[in-house]
Amino acid sequence: MRKKITAILQYLVFLGIGIFLTWWQFSKMTNVERVQFRESLLHANYIVIIPIAIVAILSHISRAMRWKIMIEPMGYYPSTSNTFYSVMCGYFANTFLPRAGEILRCTLLSRYEKIPVNKLIGTILIERVFDLFCYFLIIIFTIAVQINTVKEFIKKSFQNITHKNVNFPFWELLIAIIVFGTLVFFVTRWIFKKYGAHRHIIKLKGIHIGLKEGFMSIIRLKKRRAFILHSIFIWSMYLLEIYIGFSALKATSGLGIAAGLSVLSLATLAMIVSPGGIGAFPVAIQQVLLIYSIDNISFGWLIWGTTTALIIVIGLVSFGLLIYTNRNKNETKQ
Repeated sequence: MRKKITAILQYLVFLGIGIFLTWWQFSKMTNVERVQFRESLLHANYIVIIPIAIVAILSHISRAMRWKIMIEPMGYYPSTSNTFYSVMCGYFANTFLPRAGEILRCTLLSRYEKIPVNKLIGTILIERVFDLFCYFLIIIFTIAVQINTVKEFIKKSFQNITHKNVNFPFWELLIAIIVFGTLVFFVTRWIFKKYGAHRHIIKLKGIHIGLKEGFMSIIRLKKRRAFILHSIFIWSMYLLEIYIGFSALKATSGLGIAAGLSVLSLATLAMIVSPGGIGAFPVAIQQVLLIYSIDNISFGWLIWGTTTALIIVIGLVSFGLLIYTNRNKNETKQ
């Protein structure tokens, strides 16, 4: 009962954050900015929704096929269609209730492919470990390919806060990051040793062990190369969605892959902040665009609205097809 209350409170808090960010973003807009926002959306190139939808579906198909690769070593061989439909139903559920999608897609695939739910949940944990690893690699790569842009943004941010001219030489910034990272590592290690018996520390240790075991499970996969290729393809499609989306608005049409990487990095994090990324996703993208001297609110809402609508539509269709196609199979057996 206590866990349920905690889960409900967590959901309400994160939903509240999303609603607050939405209110905050629109409340601070001037009348001129409101007109620009409306005009920007009215004159957007909505034809790009078609290629965005195609790319999004390809990424979801690839995710379903990657999931199959993790399931097959356990002796189960689910159909690609059932796996895909289950994945999309999971995405649909996550739009409204974070983390419910993982349970739903495992439950649905278990029902129609006769695979134990606990085994499927184990594969989801492994999947999350590798996606987290990929995400960190993307952040590092994003910073590396546009270090000067990042430096300039940090410089401007400090100037806005302190109202003083500041300069961050590359080597000084790099040394500061290394020193800070080292300090965090040793402080964390000390806390783990000092308070190792504390329930929160025990829980964190369990997460660490789970991440390690999950990563080792990926290394032991028979189709390891296919798994990695699917992972690269999935994240590449996410990036391509954003890059194609840039052409929807005049203000963002000149942005390239580097800007797309920046948007992908922060937008992915924003999806965790609130259910379905509501509020957090558009605000995060607006802040990223400021790095490239583009003060545009419309793009974030356009991309969020498009991807959310696609997930809802495809999720509902997938749920219907999952029931319909498996009903036909049962009738054939009878």
